[in-house]
Amino acid sequence: MLLTLTTTHIPATDLGHLLHKHPARLHSRRQSWGTAHVFYPQADADRCTAALYVDVDPIGLVRDRKGPGGATGLLDQYVNDRPYAASSLLSAAIAETFGSALNGQAAERPELALQPIPLEFELPVLPCRGGEPLLRSLFEPLGYQVEARRLPLDPRFPTWGGSAYFHVKLHITTTLQAALGHLYVLIPVLDDQKHYWVGEDEVDKLLKRGESWLGTHPQADLIVRRYLKHQRSLAGLALDRLMDDDLSEGAAPADVARGDEREQGLERTISLNERRLAAVAGVVEALQAGSVIDLGCGEGRLLKQLLAPGRAPGRSQAGPDPLGGSADVPVGRGAVNVPSVSRLTGVDVSHRALEIARERLHVDRLPAAVQQKLTLLHGSLTYRDARFAGYDLATVVEVIEHLDAARLGTFTRVLFECARPRAIVMTTPNREYNALFPKLPAGQFRHPDHRFEWTRAEFHAWAGEQALRHGYEVRFEPIGDEDATHGAPTQMAIFTRTA
Repeated sequence: MLLTLTTTHIPATDLGHLLHKHPARLHSRRQSWGTAHVFYPQADADRCTAALYVDVDPIGLVRDRKGPGGATGLLDQYVNDRPYAASSLLSAAIAETFGSALNGQAAERPELALQPIPLEFELPVLPCRGGEPLLRSLFEPLGYQVEARRLPLDPRFPTWGGSAYFHVKLHITTTLQAALGHLYVLIPVLDDQKHYWVGEDEVDKLLKRGESWLGTHPQADLIVRRYLKHQRSLAGLALDRLMDDDLSEGAAPADVARGDEREQGLERTISLNERRLAAVAGVVEALQAGSVIDLGCGEGRLLKQLLAPGRAPGRSQAGPDPLGGSADVPVGRGAVNVPSVSRLTGVDVSHRALEIARERLHVDRLPAAVQQKLTLLHGSLTYRDARFAGYDLATVVEVIEHLDAARLGTFTRVLFECARPRAIVMTTPNREYNALFPKLPAGQFRHPDHRFEWTRAEFHAWAGEQALRHGYEVRFEPIGDEDATHGAPTQMAIFTRTA
């Protein structure tokens, strides 16, 4: 297998300092699976190319190893594409031969390691199990220009069509360390298999090489799953650690759990959670939204409500209907079935919460038609994510109060500018009502992880500003029994897009 790396940085021969490989010499390194060679087909002041050629020993690759079920001598251990196509073997060779560059070290010219330079990578045979669209979706968000030519299954028989392999060129201006890190992670992802057993140490490797970019990548879930050979426990660990920055500014997990218990205890006496979910589901029903995304879905309580088989009667209030449905918006109690919803997605930053949601919804036992319309996504609400776009309606239930001012501003842009659904249903506590909870000390929030709790006037002012700025109209509904002085315990804003 072959990888070439070219730069037109002046002087281009600085590439030798970055790679710790002199352009005038051949560099070879023996491994258990073969030999990696580095040489320079061209080394001029205006253009320099380094080639990494990996000579795989297919016998050495499987020597003393057993196949599935303990069998040895399986045909596919010896007859495969490993000697020719870029794979995890190439990633291993990058780490072994370009280790200093991969770690951002350039002992003689340390300033070079920090300098973005024009780079071109060429991979004559790259497996793309997912085709060219997947290839582009992995590299283009990182700033690469991608040239891809699908290789024929057999040049002698063109009618057989194309293979799963591509001749690929990648162009980018960045540091060599960053680019090698991208290749180290994404080549095995495209191949969708690895030549060695994967354990928790692979999670560390993935996060080390992807710490500066993986968390914001729109294909982060797929990258993690494929890199870790679809081992759910390892993928869950990696995704939770990857999103840890978003959670680190909040309360510790134990404090969050205790806070959840306290908040639920306060609200249970007035059945507030049930009434809140029913109210939100009632808006979804009234607006007849065909596609709904629940941002911050947690353990899937609202998703379960929207999938519920029946509905209990509840109080309704009249309101406008921007999506063409009934004008009555139920705000009472009871489960609501929303037959208009054909696409339902839940998003949360906590992989553990999504696993609980999966169990709560009995996803594996749902009818096939229901499974097809339900999707659970692991993602951060403070990163722009193309997966959030294209929905009729977004629900944001008891989420914003967990965000500090900076992250709330970022989330607002993600919601109103990136996702930009036709309608948004948002709920948050009414701080004024806290005075009516006898067990809540004066001045305290309902949950220790809440960064704020707004009065009705504060929420109305903030929501009105967002609506005006982003081209929405907004109206407000109370949830729960209203007190003449303090209002209802939960306040709900319903945004509808005007442009």
